Amino acid sequence: MSNSDAQPQTLNDVLASLPEEERIILTMHYLKSMSALEIAQRLGVPERSILVMIAQGKARLSAIAGL
Repeated sequence: MSNSDAQPQTLNDVLASLPEEERIILTMHYLKSMSALEIAQRLGVPERSILVMIAQGKARLSAIAGL
């Protein structure tokens, strides 16, 4: 069986498939190591909203990546 059919997705490919707001928040949280509170303060939204977006984004990433 050939691996040519199963193209691995890069992190950038997977992130690009997310809604813009989730992509920004997950990038800030995981790639820039910002806490939910720091992100909330930077974006001017409640911290709880950021925590929900992180959880939703993680679930969507897992589904996209097939994990």
